[in-house]
Amino acid sequence: MRAVVYKGPFEVAVEQVEDPRIQHPNDVTVRVTSTAICGSDLHMYEGRTAAEPGIVFGHENLGTVEDVGDGVTTLSRGDRVVMPFNVACGFCKNCTAGFTGFCLTVNPGFAGGAYGYVAMGPYVGGQAEYVRVPYADFNCLKLPEGTENETDFVLLADIFPTGYHGNELADVRPGESVAVYGGGPVGLMAAYSAMLRGASKVFVVDRVTERLQKAEEIGAVPIDFTQGNPVEQIREHTSGEGTDKGIDAVGYQAQAGGEDREEPATVLNSLVETVRPTGALGVPGLYVPRDPGGPDEQAKHGMLMVAVGRLFEKGLRMGTGQCNVKRYNRQLRDLIIEGRARPSFVVSHELPLDQAPSAYEKFDKRIEGYTKVVLHPHA
Repeated sequence: MRAVVYKGPFEVAVEQVEDPRIQHPNDVTVRVTSTAICGSDLHMYEGRTAAEPGIVFGHENLGTVEDVGDGVTTLSRGDRVVMPFNVACGFCKNCTAGFTGFCLTVNPGFAGGAYGYVAMGPYVGGQAEYVRVPYADFNCLKLPEGTENETDFVLLADIFPTGYHGNELADVRPGESVAVYGGGPVGLMAAYSAMLRGASKVFVVDRVTERLQKAEEIGAVPIDFTQGNPVEQIREHTSGEGTDKGIDAVGYQAQAGGEDREEPATVLNSLVETVRPTGALGVPGLYVPRDPGGPDEQAKHGMLMVAVGRLFEKGLRMGTGQCNVKRYNRQLRDLIIEGRARPSFVVSHELPLDQAPSAYEKFDKRIEGYTKVVLHPHA
């Protein structure tokens, strides 16, 4: 089958790889109809992780069941399904508590597994014509038959639940104000989710024009950090108080001011100043224990200069960690089915699989309006 294969920093290629097969009675294989490029894929693409050449990318996958293992009880060939990026067993201590992003079974020695991602287990990614899904009864979420809302439903694999998760981590409640740092796909989903939860005012901080425009289109207040300190800009909108809650949808490759200079802790420190005393921060943005391309030796080992003193002084709470997609995907699916949510507004391009190398390059450079790319392997 054809798949998107990592070749080295800033290079992927569509190559022939081995077809997936049933390896366990609880497996299914899925014919992939939509698979998205994620901002976290760019960390590997840029060589900012320990990913080795040869890995097949792709953890945001939707398709129809092709083959079914003998132990699978709830799925049949032809079922339309979307899979959380988390590979989870469903029965370990963390899974039964709802922390499926930190499964203790699927990736021995590490809490959590995922498709096509460095250090997240042996699970081949789904930017391919087919993908194997382990523990399929647990990991597959059934969708309505047909092709309706395809680009909405594929976002249930990661960014829509992850944006919602940022709000859960920050405990966003109706009537509150929220500052979201980062207007990429996850940041826009965090802002959108805040509105679904009844936030009174939502700010989105970024510098990319297309992202800020999309934020404004959904009713958020765009804050261009190249036009001045975002903390001060947000305070002007909140009578000097700051927001009730804040969400970091950027992570460790954050850039300072209007410069092209990385400062990994800048978003965390900005949020500490943006959120009012006794507020809360949600951090779904990715941070890693090792970053080969970090701007200094501390950053290369995941050690950042965060204003913990101010965090404590203001009585702020902070929640972190990757999304437990299974906590949210069923409810978010039903919002889509009922027409209450249309997250596909973030999708800028739908392309055949063969155009993946060009799509990665343009998405990475934030050019030509590339905000979110969905690939269709069988187009």
